[in-house]
Amino acid sequence: MDYRTLAALVDYLRGPGFVLDFSDRTFSQFFYAELEVDIDDPVYATHGGSKGKRLRRFLELADDATATKLLSALWEVRRDLLEGRPDPVAGSERKYFSLLERLGKLQKTGEVPKNNAVPDHQKIASLKNDLLMLSSLPPQRRGYEFEAFLTRLFNLFGLQPRASFRNRGEQIDGSFVLQGETYLLEAKWQSQLTDAKDLRDFEGKLNEKAAWARGLFVSYCGFSEGALESFGRGKKTICMDGLDLSQILERNIGLHEAVERKARRAAEDGQPFTSINHLF
Repeated sequence: MDYRTLAALVDYLRGPGFVLDFSDRTFSQFFYAELEVDIDDPVYATHGGSKGKRLRRFLELADDATATKLLSALWEVRRDLLEGRPDPVAGSERKYFSLLERLGKLQKTGEVPKNNAVPDHQKIASLKNDLLMLSSLPPQRRGYEFEAFLTRLFNLFGLQPRASFRNRGEQIDGSFVLQGETYLLEAKWQSQLTDAKDLRDFEGKLNEKAAWARGLFVSYCGFSEGALESFGRGKKTICMDGLDLSQILERNIGLHEAVERKARRAAEDGQPFTSINHLF
C-alpha cells in the first residue's frame, strides 16, 4: 500500500503523525462509531502511538471490506472539513481512488442491471476517464459535456435516457426511466456548492408535472449542508454528487441500484441526499 499517499490526504491540516483534525479522543470515538474498534489497543501501536502510525497499523491488519469502509469514512470526514474551501492536495480524488485500486479493495456488486443492460467494462473505463477529463474544460463547455456524459452513463445501464429538452420556456436537462418510473434530471458542474434555491427551482418544475414524476439532481461539486437543510424533507427530488458518480464507476455499482437505494432511503427518512458510501 502507498502509505505516503494516504498520509498526504490525511495529515495536511496538522502535519506528519496527525489524521485530519482528530484529537486523540475524537480519533478513538471515530473508530468505535464507524467500526466498533478500540484503536487505543496496544496491537495498533507497534509502529508508534501517533494517530497516523496507528491508522497505518490498523490498515495493515484489516481485511479488505474493513479497510474499504474505513477509507471511505475518512474521505467523508475530509470532504466535510473542506466544504466550501479549495482542496490543498492536488488531485486528491484521483489519488484516493488510486489508493483503493492499488489495495485491491474495491468491492464489486457483480449484479446485472435490472433493465437487462450488461455494462461493458471497457466503456466503464472510458467513462471514468471522461469524468476526470471534464475538470480541465472551460466552465460553459464543461456543463454541456457533463450532461452528455450523464446521458452516456444512463444509456450504458439501460435507463432509456432522453437528452435535454425545453417545455414552455423551462429547461430540463434530461430524463430517464427506472423500474417503470420516470425521473427528470438536473445536472450542474459549477465551482460553488449547490444552494437551496437551485433545489427549490427544480422541485418546482417537478410539481408542475405528473404526480408520479420524480427527480434526480446531480451536482458534481456537491450540496452545502445549509442548502439541504433549507430544502427540507419529503421532496420528490433525490440528490447525487461527484463522489457518488466516482464511487459508482470505481466500485462497479449498478447505477440503477444506486438510484433505487437513494430513493428508498429518501422514502424512509425524508432526506434528499445520502452518499453512496453510506448506502453500500
